[in-house]
Amino acid sequence: MPPRRTAPAAAQVLCLGTGDGWPCPDRNHSSYLYELGGACILLDCGEAVCRSLTARKFDWNRLDAIILSHTHADHIGGLLMLLQGLWLEGRSRALTIYLPGQAIEPLRQMFRHAYLFEELFGFKLGFEPLQRRHAIRLGGVRITPFPTSHLDGLRRAFGKKYKQSFEAFSFVLEGAGRRIIHSADLGTAEDLLPLLTRPTDLLVCELAHFMPGDLFTTLRGHAVKRAAFVHVARHLRQRLAPVRRLAALRLPDVAISFPKDGDLLKV
Repeated sequence: MPPRRTAPAAAQVLCLGTGDGWPCPDRNHSSYLYELGGACILLDCGEAVCRSLTARKFDWNRLDAIILSHTHADHIGGLLMLLQGLWLEGRSRALTIYLPGQAIEPLRQMFRHAYLFEELFGFKLGFEPLQRRHAIRLGGVRITPFPTSHLDGLRRAFGKKYKQSFEAFSFVLEGAGRRIIHSADLGTAEDLLPLLTRPTDLLVCELAHFMPGDLFTTLRGHAVKRAAFVHVARHLRQRLAPVRRLAALRLPDVAISFPKDGDLLKV
């Protein structure tokens, strides 16, 4: 008999960087390449995303958009080199970066001071502000940003001195009949609740800014088929076995995984 052919996944995410915010000897920082609904989206640009994509012989014109959840260094630290790579490798398609609006002009200034002048590029580079619950449409994909409390502590400590927006976002990605939640960084596990109101095929969730038990308790009872825990805090990753056991105990009906860099999650 001929070998059975496996139907292609309706959606997939390549985990390019699953590390937390600490220096990582064996993990890249936050970057995830989503493909669904005919769109190819890079969500966050942690170091060293350009190297990771180059190693996979990535077609630079395939990328439809870059989305930055917030501007912590472990989420944007690879952006300068990625932009230089797109230029030097001859990208020709227009590209839009979606990010917290107040960061757009500082980011453009940073590009200029790195001598990445837009006139050098062979493509048009655009910027669009993320707006809470205002959907982005890319091909057959709808991406909805939801605000999180991740930067609220910094706002309380430094908001009077530094007049910044302190915005951070999670996302719901919908396309090809699939619904995916990407947490990016959260302030508390309860930040996920507005995103969990409908059945979810895949939750890609960080596990660095709260205790695992708090997260698993928050998720319990919600219709999540599969959960991939990433951005795992270094101290938790060093003793992952008890975290796995607790996840299995609290979430018995959810398929649980702890992806590594390079893992491909098919939905």
